[in-house]
Amino acid sequence: MKAPRDLIGKALIKLAEKNYPITVIDCDLASSTRADQFAKIYPERFFEMGIAEASALSFTAGQSFEGLIPFFIDFAIFATGTVWTQLRQSCYANANIKIVGTHPGVDGGFDGASHHALEDIALTRVLPNLTVLSPADADEVFDAFEQAAKINGPVYIRVAREPMPVRDKTKVPRVSDIGAIIDDGNDFAIIFEGTSYEQANDGYNKLSSLGYKGKLIHLACIKPFNQEKFIKLCNLVNILITIENHSINGGIGGLIAEQSMQNGILKPLIRIGVPDTFTESGKSSQLKEKYGISGNNICEQFLKTIA
Repeated sequence: MKAPRDLIGKALIKLAEKNYPITVIDCDLASSTRADQFAKIYPERFFEMGIAEASALSFTAGQSFEGLIPFFIDFAIFATGTVWTQLRQSCYANANIKIVGTHPGVDGGFDGASHHALEDIALTRVLPNLTVLSPADADEVFDAFEQAAKINGPVYIRVAREPMPVRDKTKVPRVSDIGAIIDDGNDFAIIFEGTSYEQANDGYNKLSSLGYKGKLIHLACIKPFNQEKFIKLCNLVNILITIENHSINGGIGGLIAEQSMQNGILKPLIRIGVPDTFTESGKSSQLKEKYGISGNNICEQFLKTIA
């Protein structure tokens, strides 16, 4: 078990060591996002902007126009919501900025609804020019950061706060967009964004233990969406299930619904995420269970659908 956010500083340092002209912009949260690890080694590349997110993102865009690759690291609620106007304008300019949102979904735990980023996928996937990446474990943070650095344009990376299992990379292919991690049959397909990997995997195992055979699919790149691969993977599946550490509205459940209808994949769709409500303070694992982001709920909803 590793917390993906704990690899953020190391991933940034690795990029600098590879001579990418990166800088890091922080808004008084470096110890929580682990950007402080980068600051200790490359203080001249680290910019502390204080609690002034909108100005900080404008500063980030300015650095990109000077030929640098700036990484703006913040809690997801601030990295997308507080700065949305500046983010939209940066995408309009196709600025070469990289936004890293930590504590997505209910990962903010005891900080409560004000800090729970249940809307960041909805806010980012609607913006032209913006790539949205969702690594599924700590080791994939390195891949996502380097992929982002190689993209000439704005990128948003959603990084989980909580410890999560690390997948065996000898058995799981590294994918840059969408791929079947496990493909044992067509009874169902569970499609998940990276921060809900543990719950998606648990649901898959529970359904498998009941004798159902299906697919477990990681949506590593939420935008742009690979329609061709999605159609090949899902066209024969009996039931589609999405799970996300995000609001049920506007996230990957909505994305898969849109893509299914557009491509004639008229199958039952089970969308699992936080219902249309504000959340509360509590331990993030308990909040996920309460609001239905769990393997148990995947299994329960599947069995209801086929009954």
